Amino acid sequence: MNVLDAIILGAIQGFTEFLPVSSSGHLVLGQFFLGIKQPGNEFEVLVHLGTLFSVLIIFFGDIKSIILNISDKRTHHFLLFLFIGTLPAVLIGFGFKDFMENLFENPKAVSGALLFTGIILMISVFSKKNIGDRTYLQGFVIGCAQAISIIPGISRSGMTICTALFLGLSPSEAARVSFLLAIPTISGAGLLTAFDIQTNSSLSIDVVIGGFLSSFVIGLLSLKWFLGWLEKGKLHWFGFYCFILGTLTLIF
Repeated sequence: MNVLDAIILGAIQGFTEFLPVSSSGHLVLGQFFLGIKQPGNEFEVLVHLGTLFSVLIIFFGDIKSIILNISDKRTHHFLLFLFIGTLPAVLIGFGFKDFMENLFENPKAVSGALLFTGIILMISVFSKKNIGDRTYLQGFVIGCAQAISIIPGISRSGMTICTALFLGLSPSEAARVSFLLAIPTISGAGLLTAFDIQTNSSLSIDVVIGGFLSSFVIGLLSLKWFLGWLEKGKLHWFGFYCFILGTLTLIF
C-alpha cells in the first residue's frame, strides 16, 4: 500500500463511517478493487481512529457537559447507559477477534452483510415515535446491535441508530447515543491493535499519516452533513444503496 492508496481508503472511511453504509465493508471492497492485499485489520483500525477524532470534535459540547456535570445523577445514569451499551462489543471483540479479522479478507461475506444492512435500514421507516427517557435495557439492546456491526459490511451507525429508533428514541438522541458509543468502542479497538502491532509493522509512516488525516478531515464533513440528513427522516434511502451495492458485489 502506498500513500495515495492510504489517502483514497482514508477518504472512503471518513465518508462512510458516519453514513449507515458500513465503512469497514467499503474498505474491504476498496482494497479489493484497488488490488491491495493488506493482512489483518491494522489499517482499518488506523482510519477508524481518524474518524474517532471527528466524533470528539463534533460532540465536544456533549463530552464537556458530561465532564462538568460528572456528579449529577442524570450524568451517572447516562454514563451507565453508555457503559452497558459498550459491553456487548467488548465481549464479541475479545471472543471472536480472529474470526472477525478473517471476514475482512472475504468480499462475499461483506456483500451478504451489506444486504442485511440494507434491509434493516429500509424497514427503519416503521420505527416507533419517541416514547420517553432512555432505559438500561435500551442501552444493552443498542449495544448488541453495535456488537453485530463488528462484522464488515454491517453498518455500526446504521444498526445502532435504527435500533434506537425502533426502541423509541428521537432521531437526534439516537444519533447522539450512537456516536458517543463509538468513542469507547473505537478507542478500545485501537488499543488492542496497538498492542498487537509489532515493531516491523507493514505500514510506513507516510501511509499512517495520509490515511489518518484523510479519514479525519472527510469524517468531519461527512458527520456534519449526516446529522442534518437524519433529522429529515430519510435514513431508509441508504438502505437501497446498501442493498444494491451488496447485490452487485455478490454477483460480480
